[in-house]
Amino acid sequence: MATGFRCTGCGACCREVSPGSNLVMVTPAEARAVADAAGRTFDGVAEPYPDFIEGEDGARYTFDWSLRREDGRCLFLEEGRCTVYGARPWICRTYPFMLDGDRLAVSECPGLGAEMSREEARLLAALLIGRQEAEEAEEEGIRSVLASTAVPVETCAVVDSEGVWPVHG
Repeated sequence: MATGFRCTGCGACCREVSPGSNLVMVTPAEARAVADAAGRTFDGVAEPYPDFIEGEDGARYTFDWSLRREDGRCLFLEEGRCTVYGARPWICRTYPFMLDGDRLAVSECPGLGAEMSREEARLLAALLIGRQEAEEAEEEGIRSVLASTAVPVETCAVVDSEGVWPVHG
């Protein structure tokens, strides 16, 4: 499949068009980079991913962080532009594409079908591979944390590659 792409700057990917459609999952490192770029704290830019797993022992946990949203839009979308563009997470850099194993998955986007130079396609492919490697490293880090740390009983927590973080909610 040959699919070109050129961002139209419409910001649709940054606005919620269906429940959770603009949910941006981030690693702890990505959240810190966005926080630094925005001059905010980690908690000011990231919140626990909203899908929690119910453990048999009463624990509730999730494995991801997501960027905060406000009024159905990404917190960093202002006047149609990303205010943390240079520090945007992998998911934003590669949208509307992602690798699902060895398969290229494509989300709906008005920029699809536009011409794309060979160099732009190579850069996007490198970003997709980098994103996949970063996601695999985060998953391995989570497995390592889970093997060495117990999720607190009767609490909510985020388990990421850096540890277990109790949260309210």
